[in-house]
Amino acid sequence: MNHLTAFFVFSSWVLGPGISILPVGVLGVFYFFWLFYLFLGIGVISDIFMESIEVITSQTKVISIADPMYPDVMKPTKVAVWNPTFANLTLMALGSSAPEILLNCIETISTLGATPGELGASTIVGSASFNFLVISGVSIYSVSAANDERTDDECKEDGTEKGVKKVNDLGVFAITTTWSVLAYMWLFYVLIDYEVTTLEAALTFAFFWVLIAMAVGADMYNRKTNEAKLEAKLGLESAAEGRRELTVDEKKQ
Repeated sequence: MNHLTAFFVFSSWVLGPGISILPVGVLGVFYFFWLFYLFLGIGVISDIFMESIEVITSQTKVISIADPMYPDVMKPTKVAVWNPTFANLTLMALGSSAPEILLNCIETISTLGATPGELGASTIVGSASFNFLVISGVSIYSVSAANDERTDDECKEDGTEKGVKKVNDLGVFAITTTWSVLAYMWLFYVLIDYEVTTLEAALTFAFFWVLIAMAVGADMYNRKTNEAKLEAKLGLESAAEGRRELTVDEKKQ
């Protein structure tokens, strides 16, 4: 009677030789601290990356504009280089979602010509869902009269009570919210046949720039509307000063 012995050989570029034969408890403790170390490293790198992007998006330049009261006189004015909406939807989004984007790119490149894994796409959808639902919900729930530091005059100017916040630019908010819902619908349509075509990929990339164009256009329209209100309420000279303050406030947000 022949005795057949089966040998299984496993190779890994992560685990060293002999690690898999260690006790399960030892491996559990080792993996826990190793995972904690990796998360700590990702956090440090993400913070540095975000700080770098904040430095880029906070850049300003000095331009000369005509004085509202004296058109022949040019006054130096400091303005932001980056549109705040464009920066939030591009560079800031890239910085905050860098870990899952890199993970998705690495998995996609490593599985070219084969069936892609589920980890990359799952991290993108999971991160977007968490930001869209959990973070939005916690942010809304966290607003209360106890932590609202606005004065009574500021609340009156905003038209809200203590503990009630309103969206500064409803146009941009409506556009980004609508596109967020459409993105999930489009993703379901693309993956319903378990295949992503070149046309679908190109359209997805094009939709991103359509979103940017619509959001930036709404932001510019809102800014011009606020400037017109300032000019009608305060006069040309006071509106010029208020316009500069409005730019600073938008930049802080």
